[in-house]
Amino acid sequence: MRDNRSDIEIEEVIKASMKITDVPDPELNNKLKAALYQQEAVLQKQPDAHTLSLWYLPMILNLITFTLLALFARIMIENVYLSYFAAGICFYIGVVGILFTIVGVKRANIKEDITIRIEKRGVLA
Repeated sequence: MRDNRSDIEIEEVIKASMKITDVPDPELNNKLKAALYQQEAVLQKQPDAHTLSLWYLPMILNLITFTLLALFARIMIENVYLSYFAAGICFYIGVVGILFTIVGVKRANIKEDITIRIEKRGVLA
């Protein structure tokens, strides 16, 4: 059978190590707190992160795409009336894309979701 004496000794060592309470020196603790408060004050003085709102990006891409399609239709279609009709449709779709983007941003409140935040490097970085 196994010797239970070694288990009891191990348990006593574990209990003794759990009873040790190391308390840092108050002077060291105060120095660390002062350094921490100083770094926090420096970080609070720095400006917040720069934000770049991109809510208008789908609208601009839509407008550019359909403007190029209208230009392509004007150049490639030989029938004058048909080319103006195709360019008009492209122009109309571009304007509707602008309106959809504006209404979508107002109704869904997505300006904050479509924002890039550029963090500034801090003292700790």
